[in-house]
Amino acid sequence: MNRDRALRALGDQLRHELEHGILPYWLEHGPDQEHGGFVGLVSGDDVASAAAPKGAILNARILWTFSAAYRALRRGEYRCTAERAAAYLQGHFLDPEHGGAYWMLDAGGAPLDDRKHVYAQAFAIYGLVEYHRATGDEAALTAARQLYSLVERHAADAVRGGYLEAFSRDWTPLEDVRLSPDDPDERRSMNTPLHLLEAYTALSRVWPDPGLRERLHALIELFLDRIIDPESGHLHVFFDDDWVARSGEVAFGHDIEASWLLVEAAGEAGDAGLSARVRAASLRLAEAVLETGIDACGGIFEWGGAVTDTDKEWWPQAEAIVGFLNAYELTGRGPFLDATLRTWDFVSRHVVDAEHGEWFRRVARDGTPRPGHEKAGPWKCPYHNSRACLEVMARVERLAPLAPAC
Repeated sequence: MNRDRALRALGDQLRHELEHGILPYWLEHGPDQEHGGFVGLVSGDDVASAAAPKGAILNARILWTFSAAYRALRRGEYRCTAERAAAYLQGHFLDPEHGGAYWMLDAGGAPLDDRKHVYAQAFAIYGLVEYHRATGDEAALTAARQLYSLVERHAADAVRGGYLEAFSRDWTPLEDVRLSPDDPDERRSMNTPLHLLEAYTALSRVWPDPGLRERLHALIELFLDRIIDPESGHLHVFFDDDWVARSGEVAFGHDIEASWLLVEAAGEAGDAGLSARVRAASLRLAEAVLETGIDACGGIFEWGGAVTDTDKEWWPQAEAIVGFLNAYELTGRGPFLDATLRTWDFVSRHVVDAEHGEWFRRVARDGTPRPGHEKAGPWKCPYHNSRACLEVMARVERLAPLAPAC
């Protein structure tokens, strides 16, 4: 295999998917023409629900996606959509009295669930920072910095490390901190610090604050010391208040996502010794997924351990494409590139909806789309797959640049 040729083909294919499959779908189906912002639900057969509630995660991720797409590709329709998302997020999701982002609005834009989950604050920061990077909007950066200050003031745990996870509207800690009713009732998760990590990495790129740099360093150390299992190389998923692991599941999608987000964070933290430790941990995570998370039928599993679900969700496939490519970039090892290409091959043949656009949320092991799953919703969004496309495009430019024309 000619690796440079394979990489350039991969970059071309993912750029085409982004520009002709994913983003046009959201431009057509996403905007809520009646109430403003974006609809909260689009069914698997591409029917938008004007009455559906609007989730903070979906809206913040739409903001991140179209801001990042505009920054990379400079197309006017991407900027207009990012502006729509930024205005709606700041005008409806951000609490003018107590600060922070609400968890859920009704279809008309009024608070429906006013919890302040740190996970949602992280994505609001991430989206606002990317919008600032794309447009230079200073109000967005100010809003992101205010959210960061709120998280640090109310959620940072100075005694046990990490962050508390969920609060009432006035930032009173909650007993039930679960992101969804399907999660176990545990006090801490891997998921919230993972997305704070990406948010703080992004914020540090545009705001070189020493306190932020210190908090980013602490988050990286939390992963190295508490969240990554030194024996298996996988992430622990849930913990008690003292960071004692409380679950036996393996989250392959989060493993491979963390493997590259940690490298990005360590690069921003600016500590050579820390970067060396992160590089080793990142490769251990990627190797563990390579060894046990890939399905011989194609794609990667979402869960391992006690969970025996063989279906494929869209987002772990997107993160696997980036994570394996990141591991290849770090090492030059062929098996990582092979895993990248095989995962994209499975996605392009089975997960991409080539007829209507976007990606199916869930497919069976043989690649058949599972009915009854939404194309857009509180968790189904354009961020994982769009980010995979943008990351691959950027990394291919580094790994296999075309020779300059004579």
